[in-house]
Amino acid sequence: MKKLGLIGGTGPESSMIYYRDINKMVSEKTNGKAFPEIAIESLNLNKALGYVQTEDYLELQKYIKKALDNLVNGGAKIVALTAGTMHIVYDQLKDQVEVPFISIPETVSELAVQRGYKKIGLLGTIFTMEKDYLKKSFLEKGIEIITPSSDERILVNDRISKELEYGIVKESTIQELIQIITKMKEEDGIEAIILGCTELPLALNRDNCPVDCLDIMEIHIQKLVELMLE
Repeated sequence: MKKLGLIGGTGPESSMIYYRDINKMVSEKTNGKAFPEIAIESLNLNKALGYVQTEDYLELQKYIKKALDNLVNGGAKIVALTAGTMHIVYDQLKDQVEVPFISIPETVSELAVQRGYKKIGLLGTIFTMEKDYLKKSFLEKGIEIITPSSDERILVNDRISKELEYGIVKESTIQELIQIITKMKEEDGIEAIILGCTELPLALNRDNCPVDCLDIMEIHIQKLVELMLE
């Protein structure tokens, strides 16, 4: 089994889910005979988001690259980011990493193609919704990406950064997010919604989503486990 290296801390809540679920899934797939070797290089969330907010992508790239080097030097044979937003510098980093560096957007877009989707909604941080780094893999595959209105994007970002990043899940927030998705379904005809921030599954899931829910964290975890067990 290949050792996995994760860039964590952005935020801590999703990092814990990655660690827990990968352990559980590997144990299940090996009939309880094995647990994975996982190294987590935890970044300072505020520092990383600071670089994103000031669009200082070169410094963000350097910060993540140092962490990736630590993981590879520690024996990781596969590496990944545990946050959608940090993929804003993925393209600049991918050719600098000596081991497979598994992308969230690429992994999720491959699944969307398998399911035959043509129009998908996207929720995430303001940067994820307004920049192209997560959308690009879908657009290249002929899938249209729809985002909420400007005011709704601000609301979603606010709920992520002030609540979900800290593990705070309010029923009122859940209902707000469901209303936004319902509006996109009725007005834009979306067939599914990408939960483009790894904290969003704390509030949304296949049981409460008005459309098919593409949980980027769940899909990414399944891909990582598959590669670890090859």
